[in-house]
Amino acid sequence: MRVAVHGKEFNRAAAPFIAHVFDVMSRYKIELSISEKFSQYLNKAGIKGKFKTYNPTKELKNIQLFISIGGDGTLLEAITHIGRSEIPVLGINTGRLGFLATISKEETERSLQNLFDGAYTLDQRSLLRLETEKDIFGPLNFALNDFTVVKKDSSAMITIHTYIDGEFLNSYWADGIIVSTPTGSTGYSLSCGGPLIFPRSGNFVITPVSPHNLTVRPIVVSDQSEITFEVEGRSKRFLVSLDSRMASVEPSVKLKVVKADFKVNLIQLDGTHYFKTLRQKLNWGLDIRN
Repeated sequence: MRVAVHGKEFNRAAAPFIAHVFDVMSRYKIELSISEKFSQYLNKAGIKGKFKTYNPTKELKNIQLFISIGGDGTLLEAITHIGRSEIPVLGINTGRLGFLATISKEETERSLQNLFDGAYTLDQRSLLRLETEKDIFGPLNFALNDFTVVKKDSSAMITIHTYIDGEFLNSYWADGIIVSTPTGSTGYSLSCGGPLIFPRSGNFVITPVSPHNLTVRPIVVSDQSEITFEVEGRSKRFLVSLDSRMASVEPSVKLKVVKADFKVNLIQLDGTHYFKTLRQKLNWGLDIRN
């Protein structure tokens, strides 16, 4: 079996755990391909092993599984390596919350055993795609979590004219706006008052960031919709982002968000579920009376 691995920089205290992960995989005689960036961190830590390296800008060929070692941000970065290939991905959490990278350090060995024994299902997650007349993000014009438009630095609020399938929705006078997938509904959108969206619901949620009008609230729309934006404000530039990737854009640039034509396959090991993750990671529904 061929497995690709990507991870973030780690400190010396984490090195024994990282080495243990590779030791477990070696028992299964996995053929490993490590991202060039992560292989540099491994070399600095003195972690050796039999593996090849890959360049994220080149297509991963004949890879059957992908493992992310880090937090949710690392997994989102791994998604940019996988792209349209839809290689199943598992996140081992060495960060904090780990809502996407759900496997804790304590569960890692057992989880890898289940993974290589085939005891898992695939949780398909939809992505969104940004379309512009300018090539802002190149081939990485997609996001698993969210797209945002926000004001730059400490500039005044911006006005975001928003349209759904060509029909005018609203002009948001705010610090910004978020278009979130169901996966991203537990992230930035949630912190701005957006609702939780079940992954297979087929929706986007549009959530304003610090709106000046108290009657403006998040709205859930079909992910078959085309959402377009025209932005104006005192500043000559504003910021747009796709997950953790950000760019500065002029107000003249028109932005369109649609559903991407490919998915992300998150590996769901036996005994895990989205609702269980909600309860464990976000304390969703927690009531001390129970």
